[in-house]
Order: sequence, then structure tokens, then C-alpha cells
Amino acid sequence: MNQNFESKVIIINSIFGNLLDFSSRDVFDEFKELVLSSEAEIIEEFNFNQKKINSKYFIGKGKLEEIKKVVDKQNINLIIFNHNLSPSQERNIESFLKTRVLDRTGLILDIFAKRAFSHIGKLQVELAQLNHLSTRLVRGWSHLERQKGGIGLRGPGETQLETDRRLISQRITNIKKRLEKSHQQKNLNRYARKKGRSHTVGIVGYTNAGKTTLFNKLTGSKEFEADKLFATLDTVTRKNLVPGSESIIYVDTVGFISDLPTTLIESFKATLDDLKSADLLLHVVDVSDKNFKNKIHEVNKVLSEIKADDIPQILVRNKIDINDYDENDVITPINSVAVSAKEGIGIETLKDLVSNHANRGLFRGKLFINFRNSKLRSECYRKAKIFEDKELNNGWLLDLTIGNNDLKKILFFDGVEIICLLYTSPSPRD
Repeated sequence: MNQNFESKVIIINSIFGNLLDFSSRDVFDEFKELVLSSEAEIIEEFNFNQKKINSKYFIGKGKLEEIKKVVDKQNINLIIFNHNLSPSQERNIESFLKTRVLDRTGLILDIFAKRAFSHIGKLQVELAQLNHLSTRLVRGWSHLERQKGGIGLRGPGETQLETDRRLISQRITNIKKRLEKSHQQKNLNRYARKKGRSHTVGIVGYTNAGKTTLFNKLTGSKEFEADKLFATLDTVTRKNLVPGSESIIYVDTVGFISDLPTTLIESFKATLDDLKSADLLLHVVDVSDKNFKNKIHEVNKVLSEIKADDIPQILVRNKIDINDYDENDVITPINSVAVSAKEGIGIETLKDLVSNHANRGLFRGKLFINFRNSKLRSECYRKAKIFEDKELNNGWLLDLTIGNNDLKKILFFDGVEIICLLYTSPSPRD
């Protein structure tokens, strides 16, 4: 199949020392996936070992000359670094190579701009882009330093650069106001959910771990799924009714990545706040990835940065269908579950764990309710999963599963008693 590429690019990665761990080689492989996601054609890749960062060019001048030969020969129109460059380094490299230069943050921002579809998502991406751009206005183009002139405009005036900075600053202020308004609305929505006894479950994980596929399986939704980085940018919420709880609100969020730009974390405050207010997090991990343990650490690091690391987690080990998975390799069942979101394996077990948490544990057994409390019987049908409803001489015998929270409320009334306890499961919060 033919692919239309937007740019012919050279990608560059520098390894400081001889470290070939997750922070070097594997991140570079991930970086290449990012580049391909941006619809660029990789013509050449360079891996350099260097002791320290060159303050002017990030890499040594000799290495730049090596790159320039390829640029001139292959007619390269973009150089992408797997590192964050300072504005001056970016300018100096562009001046030397006579072609555009993009760093890791700029690349991620570009991908985000393509994947944002909602109004709020687009505003968040634009804010991150403007914050990034504001330090990179001076790129050697002379027109930016020109002063305004003409009738009525003479005098001290302001340079074009100053004008651009002022306009960007105004736009940033405007976007922040609109996002803050959205943030306040989200807070009201979250308050309403809490008041209505809804239990919020945030789905988090490294990018391309299978979060949206899992979200669709849990909710019966049909959100866009794709085997590529950052397929989901906009927060999606869906309600799912479970026994013993009014409802479960599942929240699908943007995937994380190593060295996630600070500007993105700040800009996506409205999205990430959905996680901070969650009652439970499903941390989705692609166990077919040999570096999944390192990626768990990266996700937990971001959760710590946004102050969501104290929220209870269930580790969801996804994609067991494409991995040599050992069923005996079991982490504490209450905190971990093995699934294949694509094939539907383990989904019911995960739903039970979520329901267990939402209801502070589940009661499974038989409950007697006398005829005087017919309203409680109706309440059980609304909040519990009924397996059998048997009418006796003086009441009903219900074989059911119900949340401990609701069971305590029902047992408060006279004429209600537990006849048979099959099992009761405590919640991780107890």
C-alpha cells in the first residue's frame, strides 16, 4: 500500500555514556514510532555517543557536518531530535543545516494537533503549542525584527517580534479563560456524579496499551481504536450499571509516554483532573511489551506529578493473547487481573473487581424480607443481581449479590435477615 508522507526526515538520538537501557535504545524505538505516526518518511537515522551536551548545537559540530552531507544529498526538509532542545540550539542547528529542526516536544505536539477532535481537546493542544512557540519566535528570519512604519505608525513603535509575542500572550490568556470555564463545568459535573452515588473509574496507561479497546469492552461503546500512539486524546465518559451501585462512570484518557512534555501536562489540566477525582484507576499494561515494567513506572511518575498517585489502582495486564503468558504468574488478585481486551478474556473478572471496589465489597447469599417490607424487595431488584426470588408464607427469600454498602442499609430495617452467607468480599479500601 502506498503511503503519502508529509516530510522526508532524519532522526537523531544521542546516548550519554554507554547506557543501553529503557532510557536510551528503547525510547529511541518508541521515538521512531512517534515519527511514523506523524506521517513522515525516515530517510536516515543517527545514533551518537557523547559525554556531554554541546551548549550551542546540542551535538558536536563534526557530527552536524556529517548530517549536513545527507541533508544536501537526499534533499531532507526536516530534522527531528529525540531530545528537548533549547530555543537557541534549535535556531543554531537550523542555521547550520539550512533546514527545519524539530525536537521531541515539538513532535509530540504535532501529533497531538492531528489527533485532537473535540473543542476542548483542540484548545488544550493549541495552548501547549503556543507555550512552546513563545520561546521560539526568533529563528533567524529578519522580518521579525522589523519595526512597524507608515502613516500614523511612526515613532517608537514595536518590532514585529514584539507584536507576535503580544498576540501570542493575548491568545494564551484567552484560551486559559475558556479552559478554566470548561474546568468549572467539569467540576460541577463531577459533583453531580458524586451526589448521585456514581463511582468514577479512570482508565490510565502508557500510550497504545489498549485502553480504548478495554473501555469499549467494559461499556459496550464503539470509540475509535487504532494500533498507534496517541489514538485517543479527548476524554470520553460512559455510564455502566452494575449490581449494588447506582452506576459506574468509566473515563478513557490520553495515554502517557516517557518524558511527557511539562507543557502538555499543564495544558491538559482539564483532562487530567478527571483522573484526580476518580475513585479507582485501571492501570492498563501491555504485557506483550518486554519493557512493560518500565512503562508502569513512567505512568506512575506522571500520576505522581498530577497528584493522583494515592488513588486505588487495579493493574490490568492486557494483551495476554499475544504473549507467552503464565497463568501461575499471579499478582494479588484483588489488585491485578490478566485480560485480553481484544478477545474479551478476563473482562468479567475485571468487572467483578470494579464492582467489588465500588460497593466496598460484595455480599453473595440469601436474604429474607417479610411482606411488610415490599419496598425493600423492589430496592433489591434495583440495586442487586437477583438469582432467585422465592415466595414463602411470611415473606420473600432472595438469592442475590449486593454491595455491602446497600446491604447495611437494608439490614437496618426490621423483618430483614441474612439466611445464608455464601461469601462476602471486602473492598481494597477497607
